[in-house]
Amino acid sequence: MTVPKQTAQSNTVRPVPLSILDLAPIPSGSGAGDALRNSIDLARHAERLGYLRYWVAEHHFAAGVASSAPAVLIGLIAAATNHIRVGSGAVQLGHQTPIAVVEQFGLIDALHPGRIDLGLGRSGQRRAEVVAAQARQAPAPAAAPRESRVVDGLLIPPAFSFAELARLPQLAVQAALLQQPGARTPDFAEQVEEIVAFLEGTYRSPDGIAVHAVPGEGAEVELWILGSSGGQSAKVAGERGLPFAANYHVSPASVLEAVEAYREAFTPSKVLSEPYVVVSADVVVAEDDATARELAKPYGLWVRAIRTGQGAIPYPTPEEADAHVWSEADRELVADRVDTQFAGSPETVVERLRVLQRVTGADELLVTTITHEHADRVRSYELLAEAWQTGTAGGAL
Repeated sequence: MTVPKQTAQSNTVRPVPLSILDLAPIPSGSGAGDALRNSIDLARHAERLGYLRYWVAEHHFAAGVASSAPAVLIGLIAAATNHIRVGSGAVQLGHQTPIAVVEQFGLIDALHPGRIDLGLGRSGQRRAEVVAAQARQAPAPAAAPRESRVVDGLLIPPAFSFAELARLPQLAVQAALLQQPGARTPDFAEQVEEIVAFLEGTYRSPDGIAVHAVPGEGAEVELWILGSSGGQSAKVAGERGLPFAANYHVSPASVLEAVEAYREAFTPSKVLSEPYVVVSADVVVAEDDATARELAKPYGLWVRAIRTGQGAIPYPTPEEADAHVWSEADRELVADRVDTQFAGSPETVVERLRVLQRVTGADELLVTTITHEHADRVRSYELLAEAWQTGTAGGAL
């Protein structure tokens, strides 16, 4: 398990690779099959354009997202491409056992050795914690309110509170459906330890019995930890010397805390001698700023659906977004995500990505783009790759 290594220096702009995070979005008027075919097509374009890796997310109960089973989609994308790295961003460990995850990714690696990334997240565990707190009628944890701030050109908005979402009854139903009755979600750190042990062939039960994952043991997968805050995920990644992906696109308020906590906890390992951080960003690129802003119009409505408990809706057209009557409460609900989306010409977006990379000291940037029309999404990635490669960004793919 190795990653391309570059020394992290937060006060300089260095050439860094670009990668892609894909949610397999389902556009309005379309279906899951179309979305999945679009993802496979986009991965082929990404490989041609020189992106380093292509990750797919894991989301459930969302009418507008088709990436509910990342291992399945990763296998399809790996089979349709030749050399680009393919992986998960991220497998939700709260819903699966470590052995199941290792066997799935070991199977894919057996057919596509040396190309597979296994990104792990604790969002499934987080969901279980929120539901448990609600069952005890305990208040769900809420982020402390604070004002927006700009750090060396990077907008850090106020933290979004999930307290209202935690009170929705469908959250408990969904959490229950994702686990066997009576199942207990183990601690995230314990799950990561088991996965490492299965991959390395060192797993022993509490009674000392050896168990081997076949396929899985010895797989050439890169193990990653993804996180949205300076909490357990960042510390687990750092303490075990694993690469870490911080989610500016999901939780822009806490991205700096996340990367700082990871670096503070970092201990050199046989995987990494120094910290390695990937930072994500929502991006829409078009030939000019006005066109990009038009393509990006549906984003706020899509985020609103997620944060009101509907889940990600089929991705609207710009015209459908225009038809929505926005209340002040609506705008406040999505402001942190809308204000930190990078939408514009190649020059505009490249400059904002440079700021994100400089402020976070990212060793790699993970770009996620959603537009209603697949051709616009492909074109966005093409324009960004061209600008990045030609030096407009001072970077390289």
